[in-house]
Amino acid sequence: MAAALGYRWDGSRARLFARTKPDSFDAASLTGFLKQLKKFVAGSPVILVWDHLPAHRSKFMQHFLLKQRSWLTIEWLPSYAPDLNPTEGVWCNIKGREMANFCPDRMEEAVSRFRRGLQRVSHTRGLAFSFLHHAGLFF
Repeated sequence: MAAALGYRWDGSRARLFARTKPDSFDAASLTGFLKQLKKFVAGSPVILVWDHLPAHRSKFMQHFLLKQRSWLTIEWLPSYAPDLNPTEGVWCNIKGREMANFCPDRMEEAVSRFRRGLQRVSHTRGLAFSFLHHAGLFF
């Protein structure tokens, strides 16, 4: 799962952009995610706040990011600071609702339930802003 919470500079709107894939994200698949994000925001400037996941810091990713400077700026979170990352709120919210006490027999069931949670989060006005506020970021 990879996600980006987008907030307009004036605080008037928030949007969730998320993608799932069968295995874990690595630097190559994250570059694909960033390319999709660029299309999603129609090339508008983005400031991406990233944690220190090894795939985020790889040489492959650093080379890719250099080519994206026309629309993408990276700001790094401190080494271990999930409480400062608004997308952590997305994961916690879904784990506490759709995934709570859920024991699927197949991975497809878990993915389907998780995607339902993503839809709920993205369509609940104000919820994305609550994740921003919880991370200590305000407009």
